[in-house]
Amino acid sequence: MNKFKKKDYNYSKLSRITFGKGLCITIGAVLTVLLLRLLSQGHLADIIAAVIARILHISDTEADILYFKVVGNNMQFILAVTIITFMFVLFQMLLKSYKRYFDEVVNGIDQLMDEDGEISLSLELEIIEHKLNHVRQTLKTRAFETQRAEQKKNDLIVYLAHDIKTPLTSVIGYLSLLDENPDMADMKKLKYIHIAWEKANRLETLIDEFFEIARSNSESVPLKKTIIDLYYMMVQISDELYPQLNSCGKHIENDISENMVLYGDSEKLARVFNNILKNAIAYSAGSSVIKISAQELPGKSVVKFDNKGDIPEDKLQVIFDKFYRLDSSRSSTTGGSGLGLAIAKDIVVKHGGEIKAESSNGNTVFIVELPSV
Repeated sequence: MNKFKKKDYNYSKLSRITFGKGLCITIGAVLTVLLLRLLSQGHLADIIAAVIARILHISDTEADILYFKVVGNNMQFILAVTIITFMFVLFQMLLKSYKRYFDEVVNGIDQLMDEDGEISLSLELEIIEHKLNHVRQTLKTRAFETQRAEQKKNDLIVYLAHDIKTPLTSVIGYLSLLDENPDMADMKKLKYIHIAWEKANRLETLIDEFFEIARSNSESVPLKKTIIDLYYMMVQISDELYPQLNSCGKHIENDISENMVLYGDSEKLARVFNNILKNAIAYSAGSSVIKISAQELPGKSVVKFDNKGDIPEDKLQVIFDKFYRLDSSRSSTTGGSGLGLAIAKDIVVKHGGEIKAESSNGNTVFIVELPSV
């Protein structure tokens, strides 16, 4: 999970508009206070007193006394009320502005799931508009990828179900022939038994692929890390793969030092190496050698699987995707579920490592990097 990092965004437009509104209110307050101060002194005060005398039909002296009792003696109170009033107006104006901004942002969030059109906000909220549109595009991309992966999985299940029926029908058919013809010639009987055995093996492989699909979608068991004897693990995996190697005239060359160790979940890492080697056996050149090597580098252990065969440059970035096998021509005898390398990548990433493939000059190397002990 990526750690949240605080970023400094540019809110200059919003700041300028807010500052401008506040400055206008402040200038208005200052001018009003100055005007009120003028009311209590000078010619302006005399003019106001004269107006009061004419309106109330009193003498100028009485008007002056009344003016200074009402205005002059209460000037501090009048100034305080005026300042508070302007502060209240400023607060209400800013509150109304930000309420409008919040309403725009909320409406923009409501539009995140809309398929058409861009989210549009005020110019001062431009940075938030860009972020919302980015989030919207990200959600659409993730939804599309999820839908595509689900469709691939469903297609794969349909293909595998169809393929399972084919060898099963053959097994039943040949066993029925043997059952119905007990006096069948030995050579023919051996031939039919061998065909039924091959189809049964194919059936077992397809059923295993169903389990791979189930595990890849539900497996979340925590890692049980221990010290692993890498040389001995590779010897065991090579022995287990001997039938597949023998059938295509290939063999594994283990160049790992007997002192080489890894730190990780032995069962899951064995699965990683097994899947990589199966892939190498299936797609490397005929009667070739698959070389395994390993070395300890600062902070990490590197394991390499080298085999003869090319992978196009544009495929190197997607061979670790789930169900990628569907994008290539399927073979009823060698076609896999497209999960082996995806599962390997998932396990390596959970260990805090990295897996990648490099291909050039007729050679392909799978590289697994894991944190050192």
